[in-house]
Amino acid sequence: MWNKLWRWEPGRQDSGYDKMLLGGAIWPIKFDCYLIHFPAGSEIKQHVDQVTTGKHYRLNIILKHAKQGGEFICQNTLLNWSRVKLFRPDTEPHAVSRIAEGSRYVLSIGWVRTS
Repeated sequence: MWNKLWRWEPGRQDSGYDKMLLGGAIWPIKFDCYLIHFPAGSEIKQHVDQVTTGKHYRLNIILKHAKQGGEFICQNTLLNWSRVKLFRPDTEPHAVSRIAEGSRYVLSIGWVRTS
């Protein structure tokens, strides 16, 4: 984890976004915190994030909306405000629509609850 801290790296799913690990831990609760940059043309196709044990939660705080596109898509969220999204990525299919203009920045905090 230390070699990824505070460095931009390509996001998963070959979708064009970049992420920077800001912090995380494995004890007492497993969590991670990322800054995510979605440039024009990037998107995240619908998917589910598997975990081996526990319940995965993710809180996304949209720091900057794209001028066009970049909408978070998830049918069953725990919280769905304009700039704040709380959801279960391990059970709910989710996606981000293609950024047509501008860029999008998200602070993303995820944790796994085992009890």
